[in-house]
Formats: sequence, C-alpha cells, structure tokens
Amino acid sequence: MTLQSMTGFARVAAEHDGTAIAWEVKSVNGKSVDVRLRLPQGFERLEPAVRQAIQKRFSRGNVQATLTVSRMAGAMVQPVINEVFLRDVAELATRLVKQYGAAPASADGLLALRGVFDVPETVETEEQRAAIDAVIMNGLEKGLAGLVEARKAEGEALRSLLSDHIATIETLTLQAEADPSREPAQIRQRLAEQVRLLLEASPALDETRLNMEAAFLATKADIREEIDRLKTHVASGRTLLAGGGAIGRKLDFLAQEFNRESNTLCSKSNAAAVTAIGLELKAVVDQFREQVQNLE
Repeated sequence: MTLQSMTGFARVAAEHDGTAIAWEVKSVNGKSVDVRLRLPQGFERLEPAVRQAIQKRFSRGNVQATLTVSRMAGAMVQPVINEVFLRDVAELATRLVKQYGAAPASADGLLALRGVFDVPETVETEEQRAAIDAVIMNGLEKGLAGLVEARKAEGEALRSLLSDHIATIETLTLQAEADPSREPAQIRQRLAEQVRLLLEASPALDETRLNMEAAFLATKADIREEIDRLKTHVASGRTLLAGGGAIGRKLDFLAQEFNRESNTLCSKSNAAAVTAIGLELKAVVDQFREQVQNLE
C-alpha cells in the first residue's frame, strides 16, 4: 500500500448551463479529520454531503474545501429598464434645472432611482437545482481524487526519507555495539584501574567490596538490551514502511521508542565514543519523528 502525507492541494473547474463551478481542496497536518468548508450563499444545503465525502476519503488531516460558483459571461440575467418612468423622471429633472436652478441630474443618478433599473431574480426549479448539485458533487469527487494523488506523491517522498533515517539509526546502533569500549577485556582493565585508584586514595577501603561494586556498576552500564531493542525497532519501522497505509500514528509511537532507547544508551554510557553515538542517535530520531508528523 502507498503512504499518504497529510499535506496536499488540488483544484477542479467545471461548467454547467452558463454557470462556472470551481473547487479548491487542500489539507495540512492534523491528529484526526477536521473539515472546514467555504460554500457560497445558497449552497449550504450541500454541506452534509460534502463533509461525508471528505471523511470517507481521509482518516487524518485538516481539510479545507472552497466552492466558487459564478455566472459566465453571456449567461447573465439581462437588466430591465422602465423607459417610460425614466423619461418622466428625466423631464422632471430638466424642469427643475430650468425653474429652480437645481443641479443637472446624472445618468447613474437617474438609473439608481427605485423602479427605473431592475435585475430580475432567477428562480431555479427542483430539476435545475438537482442538476447543478450533481455537477458540484462530481467536481468535488474529482478534486478529492486529485488531493489523494498529491498526498500520495508526497507520502512516497517521505517513505524514502524515513527509510534513510532508519538506515542511519541502524548504522549508529551497530557502531555502538562494535565500539571497543564494550569489549570485556577493556571493561575489566578500566574497572581494575578505578579500583586501584580508590585503594591508593583510601587504603582502608575493602578491596573485595570495591570489586563487587565495580562489577555491579559494569552490569548496570551494559547497553546490550538497548542495542537489541533498537535493532528490533529498526526492523519494525522497515516493516511498517513496506506495508504502507495509514501508519502515521504507529510510526510516531516507534519514534518515541527510538528516543527512549537513545536516552537510556546515553545515560548508561561509560565511554565518550558511545556517548557521542547516542547523541547522534537522538538527533536522527528527532528528524525521524518530525517527518512522521506529516504522515496520515
């Protein structure tokens, strides 16, 4: 299955009986599906169907859909001018100018008078309304399909990026596992040196007790479990990416696990080299988690 980002954009335009229709749909990151609509006045009746169509397509993301409906040139309703009334008003205005010195009337002023200029309202039949609604919903479906493709394209780019992050995490894990500081001989030598320095500083200390404490600390500082869990998480991440689908939440949980093991590895580390690897791991995990936030 393909991956989907939660970010995308699509635009679809259509025409029906002299009416231009356009949908713009876009989405950004979100924990769940949040639908925001902008519908022209008079088309609020479509809101339930539009919401249902969007929620059927997506499981996560803030989705905004904007509908624009406008009459095309040549399809406008022709205005009606009451020429008899206009002539009478114009004659009255001329007489007022001559008799009382009033300012001459302008054409736009005369046309603005109530009853002179009128744009008749169009009345839609049920059949006409159903026809334009069908065109609008069909346009929405095409727009949502385009948004899905845009989200898939970005999702595939994210798959490659996340795969690279997982590969880097694996490489760093193997480096920590192979670091010479984890060799038993080096661990014994380092602990023996620490015990010697303590005995030189305080001869009264019990050497046997010091050796026991040193062995306990060495066991506590062992990062074998963290390395094994990191390897397991790497395998899980690759399995999820290969399977695809809506895996954003699962990968986000996996990122938390990566971060937890990286923190523990740093806290247990008793060698500068391993600490450096742990810090680099944390940086890569942060990048991984940031990108995961974009996935559905």
